[in-house]
Amino acid sequence: MSIPQSGGGPIERHEQLAEYLAAGCKPKEDWRIGTEHEKFGFCKDTHNPLPFAGDRSIEAVLEGLRDRYGWAEVREGGHLIGLEKDGANVSLEPGGALELSGAPLETIHQTCDEVNEHLREVKSIADEIGVGFIGLGAAPVWTHDQMPLMPKGRYKLMDAYMGKVGTTGTTMMRRTCTVQVNLDFGSEADMVQKMRVALALQPVATALFANSPFFEGKPNGMKSYRSWVWRHLDPARTGMLPFVFDEGFGFEAWVEYALDVPMYFVYRDGKYIDALGQSFRDFLKGELPALPGEMPTLSDWADHLTTAFPEARLKKFIEMRGADGGPWRRLCALPAFWVGLMYDQGALDAAWDLVKGWDAETREAWRVGAGNDGLQAVVGGMKMQELASQVLDIARSGLKARARPGLGGMVQDERHFLHALEDSVETGMTPADELLAHYNGDWNGDLERIYDAFSY
Repeated sequence: MSIPQSGGGPIERHEQLAEYLAAGCKPKEDWRIGTEHEKFGFCKDTHNPLPFAGDRSIEAVLEGLRDRYGWAEVREGGHLIGLEKDGANVSLEPGGALELSGAPLETIHQTCDEVNEHLREVKSIADEIGVGFIGLGAAPVWTHDQMPLMPKGRYKLMDAYMGKVGTTGTTMMRRTCTVQVNLDFGSEADMVQKMRVALALQPVATALFANSPFFEGKPNGMKSYRSWVWRHLDPARTGMLPFVFDEGFGFEAWVEYALDVPMYFVYRDGKYIDALGQSFRDFLKGELPALPGEMPTLSDWADHLTTAFPEARLKKFIEMRGADGGPWRRLCALPAFWVGLMYDQGALDAAWDLVKGWDAETREAWRVGAGNDGLQAVVGGMKMQELASQVLDIARSGLKARARPGLGGMVQDERHFLHALEDSVETGMTPADELLAHYNGDWNGDLERIYDAFSY
């Protein structure tokens, strides 16, 4: 989840809202890759989730990273709730999952090195205190009551609100994890094409990265339970956003959408002020009940943009949000997948040609099918496995055209980061399928074995 944003001063003109988004436009040479991933922490002996404080806790891991590796601390209300260093930050999800929000980097080689270094640092601290971390899309065993809510004002407000607008909000907050990548755009037209491709093909990412077939100790009947959770969260701020495919879509259309997303909070002087369900449109008129007479700032607008949770999200960059958290190889494969599709114009055009004939019902059907059935989903007679193969071919061509070498030129380009996904398409087996095979095979239905077998 996002940290407080720095957007700017007072909003004096409506046009500033779209201008804020447009300020994200960058020349191609300045496009960067920002990888984020979340993982669950647990006590190695009991397999219980980590509390916030104590000898074996999230706080202890953060303190270890701070003291040993030079991260600067981030505090809220006296609590250590995050870390910052070199353009990256480590933060906490509501239920205590640990997230790395990586620095904006030029190549997937660099972002993968960053992920590797982070996991090595975390493991060095965790091993000493008897803690482990695991990459899954949903907590496989833990109940809601076992999951502590982290001491962040934003989470306290959201937690109180979630039950009023859907059925799975608190599950999302406490018991799901993702890996995502944030990418740049060059112009409004470039943003439009990328957002359309991102939304249409997000289900392919959901299928390829499906990694949450268990919940509360047993199979849940889905390949990505995380995807199901997001589908039942809050329709006012989630989904596939059909309006993005309408003629005339652009920054202003996103502004109008975001203004209709009910507010969560306003951040002032280090505190989150309850604005649950209130309207940013009223805020623009100085009529927000939470702060009567006060006008919003661009920082308030930036914060508000983080409270919309569609499958792809526009800020000053585009966030790809459809993938489950997972094993190491997929933490590097996710940015490779989307960079291959998005950062070469030929690949982006090919991706758009593949999906431009789909209607909203088709896109939603792929979304549902991906979460339920992974690569075995079928929509309109087409198999997800076949669609994913075509998409990977496009991503591979995009990475080849980028021609970004690594390891001093010894590695030719970034295509090898797709190997994990190519294996899945060839076999039809997602991470969820592999987990189910273990559960029904050598684990003999003992789900506790997942922690030793799949922790980082």
